[in-house]
Amino acid sequence: MSLTHPRGFRASGVTAGLKTSGAPDLALVVNDGPGAAAAAVFTSNRCKANPVLWSQEVVKDGTVRAVVLNSGGANCYTGAEGFGTTHAVAERVASGVGIGPIDVVVCSTGLIGLRNDRRVVLAGVDAALAALSTDGGPDAATAIMTTDTVAKQVVVEGEGWSIGGMAKGAGMLAPALATMLVVVTTDADVDAAVCDRALRAATSVSFDRLDSDGCMSTNDTVVLLASGASGICPDEAEFEAALSAACVSLAKQLLADAEGADHEISITTLNAATVDDAVEVGRSVARSNLFKAAVFGKDPNWGRVLASIGTTQAAFDPADLDVAINDVWVCRNSEPADDPTMIDLGPRAVTVTIDLKAGAAFGDVKDDRAGFEEGEAALLVGRDLAEGIERQIRRLLHRRERQQADLIGLADLLERPAHAQVARQPPAAVGRALEGGDGRNHGRPPPPATGRSPAPPAA
Repeated sequence: MSLTHPRGFRASGVTAGLKTSGAPDLALVVNDGPGAAAAAVFTSNRCKANPVLWSQEVVKDGTVRAVVLNSGGANCYTGAEGFGTTHAVAERVASGVGIGPIDVVVCSTGLIGLRNDRRVVLAGVDAALAALSTDGGPDAATAIMTTDTVAKQVVVEGEGWSIGGMAKGAGMLAPALATMLVVVTTDADVDAAVCDRALRAATSVSFDRLDSDGCMSTNDTVVLLASGASGICPDEAEFEAALSAACVSLAKQLLADAEGADHEISITTLNAATVDDAVEVGRSVARSNLFKAAVFGKDPNWGRVLASIGTTQAAFDPADLDVAINDVWVCRNSEPADDPTMIDLGPRAVTVTIDLKAGAAFGDVKDDRAGFEEGEAALLVGRDLAEGIERQIRRLLHRRERQQADLIGLADLLERPAHAQVARQPPAAVGRALEGGDGRNHGRPPPPATGRSPAPPAA
């Protein structure tokens, strides 16, 4: 179950020392050929990390012979020095494998704004080169983990050829792609053009439909390497279907390991006028914190589904929508239907089905490459945001308590003689009362800095 299952690949995972925990943090994947066809897709975030900027140039000719990945530091917003580290890493891998650096994809993941120690990374590359093995896939999958709790791996068998893969990602899972690093390998004899078409089709129905917390990373990279070592050239549709299956499996593994997730919600939109409409509707529901909070609270509040549908530009009649939660059709023709108390939201898996009734002509047309019906899309959303919502509730309650205390203090202040009001009232309470009781500055200068620096965000 690893990316070294297909023939023609070696991999390794080692501890370079980037992680303070001492856990493995550098992985290397090498394509020994005979072929070197490749394709890749990257984050659509305009703020891209140095490894993404480098690797986008590498894949332009459709040839990649090695992928080096580190966890423990995103190498994003680290200036010229950070890009220089990316270049130096590619040079070191190229020297060790006997290829050109322009054929080396570099990936990083971890905290944004921290410079990776170049000497540490290069020493890790040397160790990874020495550890390369045809059964090193599991070690590589472990080395790219950050907040992941388990390694994500997959193997899909074809007729005499196969596909293997690994992925990391547990937070910032949002289209596109979802916060992740993914390396997929195959020994099928396919060229770069087929790799590119198949990979884009596969990611469109897997990683691009994954949403955990609505946050988009700066480092997302999905790379496909083809060694051609099997000598078998499968039909393109067959290859694309197998690649899609591999990517869907990895996407579901990412979802299952999403940080803080209490439920896994699968949203399917039926009978949309277009696939884009179906995805837009599903994504709108997936992004609804109110709906996810309801699911966490075991409340089948289907009205929040309808409210989310209404925010989209999809074609539908607001007076003729059907919604089911866990196969209970709680809404028919935009009216209450089956009893919501029949829905059990205790289990982790939850399904939402939405029928827009806007594209009946598309309903029976199959897209065998992607495994979805035209006019239908499935979206996966894994984070119910319960912890964040609980924090918001605690802040609101705390603010309410402060407001009540300030109102009591203000009432007491108003009852006192005018000449004694300010002298007898604590200055902080007076300030809050004048500010409306919520403690905000309202245009006043902020309090002096404490000297602490905020922790950098993760990629």
